[in-house]
Amino acid sequence: MSRTMRFLPLALLLLMLAGLLWRIANPGDTAVRSQMVGKPVPELSLPGAFDEKPITSASFADGKPRVLNFFASWCVPCIAEAPLLLELKRQGAVVDGIAVRDRPENIARFLNQHGDPFARVGLDPQSAVQLAFGSAGVPETFVVDGKGIIRFQHIGVIERGDLPKILRALEEAR
Repeated sequence: MSRTMRFLPLALLLLMLAGLLWRIANPGDTAVRSQMVGKPVPELSLPGAFDEKPITSASFADGKPRVLNFFASWCVPCIAEAPLLLELKRQGAVVDGIAVRDRPENIARFLNQHGDPFARVGLDPQSAVQLAFGSAGVPETFVVDGKGIIRFQHIGVIERGDLPKILRALEEAR
């Protein structure tokens, strides 16, 4: 066996290892792109959590852009996000909430403890609306323009650094 042939497996292994290390050091695009951005709010009709009017698809086409937040009282990250939703409200955003797999008494307790940024809260007991939005978990936030078109999606907890992006999306949705 020639000397070159003996080192070929080692050379191939080193080449594969170098390729693997390069891919780890330079990952592809890790952003999750929403399939719903640019599309109308899915058909929905949710009862209000606290006897207010139901949240419907038509209620998002009232001419006012809105922030729509999927949350739950049992969601620990939602607690961390609550003060930032209040900050969005203080800065003039209309914030609606959809409570996923939750009960009104638990939602009321959550909002009393952590603040209530919501103009209205709808109940999504089976996660059907959440899934229709393409959302896989809570918290998740959308910006919907006044015509009912989804303009922005934020997956996961809103952090302080995310507020300018959400406010910019809200302004662009006007």
